[in-house]
Amino acid sequence: MSNIILVEFFLYFLFIIGLGYWMSRTKMTHSVFILGGKKLPGWALAFSERATGESAWLLLGFTGFVFTSGLSGIWVAAGIASGIIFAWLFLARRFMREADKYNVLTLTDYLAVRFAEKANMIRWLASILITGFFMFYIGAQLAGAGKLFLTTFEMNETTGIIIATIVILATAYFGGFLSVVWTDMVQSVIMLVTLCVLPIVALVYLQTNDISISQSLVAAGDSFDSWLGGATGFAIGVLFFNNFSWFFGYLGGQPQLTARFMAMKNDREAKQGIAVGVIWTVMAYTGAFLIGIAAIAMYQQGTFADVETILPHMILDLMPAWIAGILLAGIMAAIITTANSQIMVVTSSVSEDIIHKTLGFQLTDKQLVRVSRIIVLAAGILGMIIALTSDSLVYLVVSWAWAGIGGTLSPAILLTFFWKRYSAIGLIATIISGFIFTVLWISTPLDAILTSRFTTFFIAALFGIVFSFMFPDRQKAD
Repeated sequence: MSNIILVEFFLYFLFIIGLGYWMSRTKMTHSVFILGGKKLPGWALAFSERATGESAWLLLGFTGFVFTSGLSGIWVAAGIASGIIFAWLFLARRFMREADKYNVLTLTDYLAVRFAEKANMIRWLASILITGFFMFYIGAQLAGAGKLFLTTFEMNETTGIIIATIVILATAYFGGFLSVVWTDMVQSVIMLVTLCVLPIVALVYLQTNDISISQSLVAAGDSFDSWLGGATGFAIGVLFFNNFSWFFGYLGGQPQLTARFMAMKNDREAKQGIAVGVIWTVMAYTGAFLIGIAAIAMYQQGTFADVETILPHMILDLMPAWIAGILLAGIMAAIITTANSQIMVVTSSVSEDIIHKTLGFQLTDKQLVRVSRIIVLAAGILGMIIALTSDSLVYLVVSWAWAGIGGTLSPAILLTFFWKRYSAIGLIATIISGFIFTVLWISTPLDAILTSRFTTFFIAALFGIVFSFMFPDRQKAD
């Protein structure tokens, strides 16, 4: 079986790299390399945004989480889906219009231009925040690739990580944002097929073999058959906020996602994007949740040394080889799309926000593209090193990065959009407090009680509001 799947993976990698190379034949200015030059249709950007947002975390981390928690895992899906739908309905068009109005290519540059009094400081702080957390996020994706290769081919994880790094770097290096979006679009479809086909096959298997999901949930543990995880009283609130808290990271604070909003051309394209984004989200999260529940019925707790390998195990157990190869490619697609998009965000933070805008290097478009490609390679190699030297779980690493970036920048964006008194010092206070409190919170037992994905958002928002009152912008105070 593995030989058939290996051939399919090879062809899949060849196609993705070829598509990225073909896109590199487009006339490549810096704005096209970083944000696509407003040349992409809304539906393609939506597929790309969804593939980027749903990394190895969804297919490996979330399915494993549901397997070890039962029905209460639904609140994670509910929080994420609500955040995604809110962002598409209420923030996407605003990002598109603001990017056009202020002629910016990155989320960081948008904030700097809006609060020009402290523009350079904002660029430095936001770039450090994004780059610092995203490098670990990229490492988590590559670690997920290693797990996939280990499970599928019994290949050494190090070899799998290196192969994935080469493919990811090739797609980002050749055509920048354009090649990333178009390869994302193809891979987004593959991901959706995996998440929709596998649960149907699994449920048919359970019914055919007369295996009861309800009885399996009871047998798995005391709280597996409870939508509230067996919690009562105050513990219900803690469970709800810890699981639902992913919602807050989607409210404009994830630069790899907001880049897709900023890249849209007009309202017509935005409507296409909204429809695709919402439908994709509902289908994908329903499928992922059902996969986790079906796995509880198929396998006993403790069967897997690493629960984040459940999805590839299910595919190999339920599918013929040629179909298994396609569905397993869906997991690899999730890894590639997120990693190369995050590499592009790190690249734009360094090349556009720091080198071009903050340090003011006078470079031609061609030189900026060359610098950006060098940064792509450097970011990919550093992410690979992190993946090779870290034992952290995909779910936890992504959770921390989600708090550090999304929980910090989401209140910054919401306050910028909807509160006129928000000031430059308030924004700086938001970024600094979000970064510090995320690191402190995840370094203590407090994170196990109340997740930093929740606390960071409100702490960063509070600091932003208080410091905006204390230090209003001069032009707003006059």
